[in-house]
Amino acid sequence: MHKRNATVAVVGAGDYIGAEISKKFAAEGFAVFAGRRNGEKLEPLVSEVEAAGGTILARSLDARKEDEVAAFLNDADSYAPLEVAIFNVGANVNFPILETTDRVFRKVWEMACWAGFVTGRESARLMLPRGQGNIFFTGATASLRGGSGFAAFASAKFGLRAVAQSMARELGPKNIHVAHLVIDAGVDTAWVRERREQLWGREALDNPDLLMPPASVAASYWQLYLQPRSAWTFEMEIRPYGEKW
Repeated sequence: MHKRNATVAVVGAGDYIGAEISKKFAAEGFAVFAGRRNGEKLEPLVSEVEAAGGTILARSLDARKEDEVAAFLNDADSYAPLEVAIFNVGANVNFPILETTDRVFRKVWEMACWAGFVTGRESARLMLPRGQGNIFFTGATASLRGGSGFAAFASAKFGLRAVAQSMARELGPKNIHVAHLVIDAGVDTAWVRERREQLWGREALDNPDLLMPPASVAASYWQLYLQPRSAWTFEMEIRPYGEKW
C-alpha cells in the first residue's frame, strides 16, 4: 500500500456507506478520519482497516455542532493535509405530513442540510489556502423529487444539493472539486431490508439487483476523486441496473 501524505474526512461514517468509503480510501493510502455519533461504534471498522494495513482515526462527532465539525476537520488537516471531505450523514425518515412534527422537520434539516453546509464551509476554509481539495456530498432520490411522506427528508436533501451546487460554482474556479452523488436506489442495509420486507413482503428482497451495495457507493466516490479537473463532474447519479427511474 502506497501511503499518501493526505487525509480524507468522512463525516457520517456509519456502518454501511461511511464504513465502505473509509475502507476504500484507506486502502488507497489515505489517512482516514472517521466521525459519527457514538464513536465507540467505529471500533470494528478501525480494527478492519488497521488489520489491512491502513490508517484510520475514529472520533465521536455530532455533525450538527459547528465547533465539533471544525475541530474534527482541523484535527484531520493537522495530521496530514485534508485532501477529501465527504459528507455522508443520513436522516432518512418517513412520516405522513400531519405526523411530521416541528421537531422532526427541524432535526432532519439540521442533520441532512445544515450539517452539510457546516462541513462544506469548514472544509473549504482549510483547502482554499492550498488551492486544491475535494468536497463531496451524499445525496438521494429525495434530492431531486419529493415523495409521499418525505417532506422533511426531501426538503433537507433539496437544500443540501443547493448548497453543493452553489459551492461547486464558487470553488471550482479555485481548484476545489465539489460534487454531489445522487444514490437513486435503496442501499443494502439492515434498515432498508427490514423496511422493504414490512412494506412489500419477503419477496421484495429476492432480487439483489434492486439494492445498492455500499461498496459500490465508495467506488463511485473514488471515481469522482480520480477525475481530472478538465472533466470534473458536479453531479453523478448511480442506481443498480434493475432499478426503475
